[in-house]
Amino acid sequence: MSGTSAPFTAQLRTRGETITFGDASASERWTVRVQLAEAWDAVTVSTPPNESVLALKRRALAVLRPDATYHEDFVVKLHGVAVADEQASLADVGAADGSIFLIMFRRRRPVR
Repeated sequence: MSGTSAPFTAQLRTRGETITFGDASASERWTVRVQLAEAWDAVTVSTPPNESVLALKRRALAVLRPDATYHEDFVVKLHGVAVADEQASLADVGAADGSIFLIMFRRRRPVR
């Protein structure tokens, strides 16, 4: 799906400008959406498919939840399933250009 046209998910409302990271000389870049469930907020990220899920999570949390002290407190989901190995690349976990990642607290939090 990579090429001149952006994926549909890049057209959805997100916070601020697209976050760009990873190898600037990469021949292929994906545009993915990262949503923080508890904040009902999202960012668009442009990254090479060989970047790790952990790097994606850290970048997104820096924008969506800058007060998050420990990234380990959050889990990343793709297609409704938690990503078991966050060291794996986006391509290795089954993502594609236009994928949507969901970040949420690892443990349930009390409702007040």
